[in-house]
Amino acid sequence: MVDFYGLPQHGERAWPGRAQAAGRQGLVKALVVEKALLNDLTSEVGAGFNPMRFLPFVVVHEFEGLLFSDCTGFALGIGRPDLEPRFREIREGFGTPEDIDDSPVTAPSKRVEDLVAGYEKPLFGTLAVLEIGLDRIRAECPHFNGWLEQLESLVS
Repeated sequence: MVDFYGLPQHGERAWPGRAQAAGRQGLVKALVVEKALLNDLTSEVGAGFNPMRFLPFVVVHEFEGLLFSDCTGFALGIGRPDLEPRFREIREGFGTPEDIDDSPVTAPSKRVEDLVAGYEKPLFGTLAVLEIGLDRIRAECPHFNGWLEQLESLVS
């Protein structure tokens, strides 16, 4: 799992597919990069590579976007129930939590940091996910859910 936001587009450190994904909408961005990553790895490793062993997942607009799956759970999880209406206001502006936009000013983490002084991504993200629950995130985030279904299919 990698965040699309901030992946280098150009130069030596450019991610496969990142430049081609620029200017495309939401999920299409992720799919372009995921396909390019898989193609790049397949060509680098060669005939012995099993593509079922590499299932890339690109979060279009940061991990924090997933936390907007349940605004009440998000607010309770980080110990700020007073922020539920603000989180809901952000969430209602988008089709899914995965669509919350990714400009440097309005990325999901920036929106949260503007509301929560001292926001710590790993700690607060973990607390929020524990409160929200995976089922709720899966129900609200179809791309994330599809990736988990791919992983689950490997063991069934």
